[in-house]
Amino acid sequence: MTASTTRHTTAARTRLAAVGSLAVAGALLLSACGDQTEGGSSSESSTSAGSAPLFSKLPADIQKAGVIKVGTNAEYAPMESVEGGKIVGVDPDIAAALGKQLGVEFQFTSGGFDTLITAVNTGRYDIAMSSITDNKQRQEGLDDSGKKLGEGVDFVDYFTAGTAIYVQKGNPKGIKSMDDLCGQTVAVQRGTTYEEALQTQSKKCTEDGKKALKIESFENDTEAQTRVKSGGAVAGVNDYPVAVDMASKAGGGNTFEVLDQQYEAAPFGIVVDKKNTQLRDALKEAVDAIIKDGSYQKVLEKWGAESGAIKAAAINSGS
Repeated sequence: MTASTTRHTTAARTRLAAVGSLAVAGALLLSACGDQTEGGSSSESSTSAGSAPLFSKLPADIQKAGVIKVGTNAEYAPMESVEGGKIVGVDPDIAAALGKQLGVEFQFTSGGFDTLITAVNTGRYDIAMSSITDNKQRQEGLDDSGKKLGEGVDFVDYFTAGTAIYVQKGNPKGIKSMDDLCGQTVAVQRGTTYEEALQTQSKKCTEDGKKALKIESFENDTEAQTRVKSGGAVAGVNDYPVAVDMASKAGGGNTFEVLDQQYEAAPFGIVVDKKNTQLRDALKEAVDAIIKDGSYQKVLEKWGAESGAIKAAAINSGS
């Protein structure tokens, strides 16, 4: 999830935006076998393959199957989550709009976030779509020291977001910025780019003569939120639209609050195997098409995620 908030102030980083070498390492080293979890979803399209304007752009095997298999981690509302046994959110709805342009269904399966890139490289999924930040490490399959860990992937960028800090309602510790986290316990989902952002901030703290952060990493974002709610961590970090959605819903809006400042906007991308350039290019055309016809904006408005809108799709625009 990374993950990837188009507009705002730039100061440090984001789950979507941070560089994410740990996420790269996890995604490229962990096996993707056996990571399927609850929930499933198929995007619904009333457009037949014959009338879909971009159907002919797809690879022949996907045309024949009529399906694009999508890996996701459906624990990240409003981007992707499970409701009533179905995966819903911004990403599934964008996929449904893309399906109308391409004349195929997007079938979502939820699994571990840090296995999604590997699962695309091994062919288990055609793509991954899960608020995954596009950055150079993931494109090139490198860790933070520049060591080659795997093949890398291509990204079709469709959204942008920044990192937000969330705290208990009322902000009892008076956290106002990243610098206020020095010497504090902070909760984060493992395998996300903002886990590295916290490590970078911790190093900055010690260089400034302050205490390092105590970073507690959890398997999923729900566990990180629970840690903040209980007071075991003074704050958590998350993608801005996710943090805002969570704060508005948890405890009827009385459990968390989100700091105003966002850190470093960066793109979310659809992950595609580097060898599958035809699929990559078809997806880019489809993203541009739904931006042009207005269906993209309608999806973002439905989920309150308009701040992440982009004007045009891009390939590998992350840094």
